[in-house]
Amino acid sequence: MAAALSTAACSRGGNESADAPPAFTVAHGKINVPDGSPLRKELIVQSVDMRQAPHAMIFPANVEADPTHTANVLPPLTGKVMALKVALGDHVTRGQLLAVIDSGDYAQAYADADKARDALNLAKKTLDRARGVQAAGGNATKDLESAQSGFNQAQAELNRSQTRLAAVGGTPGASAQRLMQVTAPTSGIITTLSVSPGTYVNDATAVMMTVSNLDSVWITANVPESDVGQIAKGEKVDAVLSAYPNETFHGVVNFVNPLLQSDTRRDLVRAVFANTDGKLKPNMYANVSIGVPQPAQVFVPESALLMNNDSITVFVEVSPWTFERRAVDLSYDEADGTRVLKGLKAGDRVIVRGGVLLND
Repeated sequence: MAAALSTAACSRGGNESADAPPAFTVAHGKINVPDGSPLRKELIVQSVDMRQAPHAMIFPANVEADPTHTANVLPPLTGKVMALKVALGDHVTRGQLLAVIDSGDYAQAYADADKARDALNLAKKTLDRARGVQAAGGNATKDLESAQSGFNQAQAELNRSQTRLAAVGGTPGASAQRLMQVTAPTSGIITTLSVSPGTYVNDATAVMMTVSNLDSVWITANVPESDVGQIAKGEKVDAVLSAYPNETFHGVVNFVNPLLQSDTRRDLVRAVFANTDGKLKPNMYANVSIGVPQPAQVFVPESALLMNNDSITVFVEVSPWTFERRAVDLSYDEADGTRVLKGLKAGDRVIVRGGVLLND
C-alpha cells in the first residue's frame, strides 16, 4: 500500500505502471479514486445529518443546603440552658424536644396571663353589677358604658397575654412554670450547634442550632459572564462529584442569579437535586453539565476533519468516488461529532475515515 501511494503521489496519474491503476488522480480540483485503486478499501464515505441537540457546558459547582428547607432555631426568650436533647448531626422530626431553658421571662409570661385573667373576671363582675343596677333604674348610662369599656379592655389584655404565651411555647390556662421547651420547627438534621447545657442565652436573636432538611439540596454552579446568557431556568443539569466519580446525578435549574458576583464576574446558577439517600453533602465540590439548547445544525464525525494550511477541511463526494476539498466553519465538539456552522448541508457525503490518504 505504501509503495502504491508513493507511486501515485509522484506520478499524479502521469507515470503510473501500465498494469496498475493509480491510487487517485487530480483534475480541476477534483480527486478521483479509480476502479481498482487500493484506496477504495481504505476510504469510508458517509452522509452527514442535521439535528437539533443541546450542547453540554461544564462548570465548577458545590453542594448547598436548600435555604427553603433550612430553619434556624432561636430561643423564644432568654435564660439558662438546663438540658440539651440533641447532638450535632442528629436527625430530628418536627415538634421534637431540642432543649430545655430555665427562663424568668417565661415565668413572667405566665404571670401576665394569670393577671389578665383575674382582671377580666373582676371586670365581668363589675359589668354584671352595673347592668343589674341599670335594670333597677338606679344607675346612670355612663356608669354602664364605663363598666363595659373596662370589660372590653380586660378581654383584649387577656387575649394579648395568652397569644404571647402561646408564641413562646406556653400553654394558656396551664399552671405557671419556668422551664421553657424548645422544639424542632421542621424535620431534618442538626447541621450547626452553638449551645451546651449550663450556658446562658442572653440574646433572643442568636441562633442556638440549625435544622436542615437534606432530602433535596442545591448544587450551585459558577458560570462565567460570557456564558450566563445561555443558561435559563428549567434546563436539565447533570452533576459528577469527586466522591462518586462513576455516578451521575440529575437535576433541574431553578434559579439564575440576576446579579453577578462583583469579585469573580461569575453568576450563581442553582439546580435542585433529590437527595433521599443522603449522598450529597453540603460543601462537596462538583462539576455540572448544563444542556444549553442549540439550533438545528449539521454534525460531522471528528475523523472526517483534516487540517489544510490554516483551515479545517473535509472531502466531499461530488460524484461516485470523486471528491473535492471543502473548508468548513465549526462550532462545538460533541461526543457524537462536531457541529458545522458553514460548509456542509444535510445529506452531503464525506470521507469519515482514510481522508488523510488524500491529504496533500
